[in-house]
Amino acid sequence: MSSMKGHILISMPHLTDPYFGRSLVFICEHDENGAMGLIINKSFEDESVKEIFPTLIVNDDAISEVISPVHFGGPVDLERGFLLHSADFLTDETIQVNAEFSLTSNSTIIDAIKAGDGPQYFKMLLGYAGWGKGQLEREIENGDWLFQEVTPDFVFKGNEQEKWQSAMQSFGIEIAPTTGGLA
Repeated sequence: MSSMKGHILISMPHLTDPYFGRSLVFICEHDENGAMGLIINKSFEDESVKEIFPTLIVNDDAISEVISPVHFGGPVDLERGFLLHSADFLTDETIQVNAEFSLTSNSTIIDAIKAGDGPQYFKMLLGYAGWGKGQLEREIENGDWLFQEVTPDFVFKGNEQEKWQSAMQSFGIEIAPTTGGLA
């Protein structure tokens, strides 16, 4: 399987894991050793995320004044912050995912955003999703995920609550909206 770097994973409806049910995961890295991605459609303000992490308080006034909401990037390393952003911003520590997306994980980008010199588009995420060697490929073969190319507009704009359903519809799969719950 070729690299899925710069694509999104779309969780299938039968995947009801509280972390990944109805999730869209932007793949930042994918090679023969595994994959790393960020869930892009769940903020810490979402009721489903509050149910998973009832005691986690995301309240840093220095960050929230310029970056809100903070998103749940995945269940691994929740204390680590990432900014997924448009590729129009670069530091020595920025990882360029592809021609449209970059990833930065330091305070330099927050200072640049505060000063009005940051990237045009960005999302702040805490935690990430990771897969070991061959694990993601097995999950795709099992039918747990669909994957497709993605645009910055889809990642950074629009209603996050509707993005999963919209991604499913792009494959011709119609899903009835849910009312509450984790999935």
